Amino acid sequence: MSTAKEPKKNPLAHLAGLARDTIPPMHPAGRPFVLGAAAATLLLRRKWRPAGVLGGVLTAWCAWFFREPERTTPSRAGLAVAPADGTVSHVEPAVPPAELGLGDEPMVRISAFLTIFDVHVQRIPLAGRIETIAYRPGKFLSADLDKASEDNERNSMVIRGEDGTRVAVVQIAGLVARRIVCSVDEGQEVPAGSTYGLIRFGSRVDLYVPAGSRVLVEPGQRTIGGETVLAELPQGNS
Repeated sequence: MSTAKEPKKNPLAHLAGLARDTIPPMHPAGRPFVLGAAAATLLLRRKWRPAGVLGGVLTAWCAWFFREPERTTPSRAGLAVAPADGTVSHVEPAVPPAELGLGDEPMVRISAFLTIFDVHVQRIPLAGRIETIAYRPGKFLSADLDKASEDNERNSMVIRGEDGTRVAVVQIAGLVARRIVCSVDEGQEVPAGSTYGLIRFGSRVDLYVPAGSRVLVEPGQRTIGGETVLAELPQGNS
């Protein structure tokens, strides 16, 4: 009785598959920076080899900075997940940005500070429809300061969940960050955990959830964008 032989696996294809599973893809906004750094590296290498090595390291770091890893988002309704990787810096009552038109009643603000070593893409905290997007120019204070939420350049967004609950998420530029990218539009339906923007380079992201939400994180805690549950939301809050 003969048995069929299993086809031999190509070692190179196997290694390529492992690399794809291990190395996260890059956000499209990072491609011009990586290509520019790579071109500069080639020019430097022709003139002075050690400079080319330094340029290669810079190119690799740039590609790593703009990484966009896959995340598994909790599917249970009524949860607000972290919009960014980082460290929780504040959990406090605060009035959301005036340009969002959410009124003067305080919501619960959960702030996360991102260093240049964190993943810098931002993710949708709650599945629903984008009601409002508002950009406001401002200062470039250190993002870990309390007044950064009020004074710094920012891009704010309101999302209404299927049950009417509304949350706001704010991208805030920092001392080094000079560019905020937002790739979604008002009226768009968005799934929780999907990527919607990016900040270059150190920055802060604030999430506003309704008063009465059960906050599940504390200052000093690390968050994983799209995965860490920040709060359980009161249902039907509009």
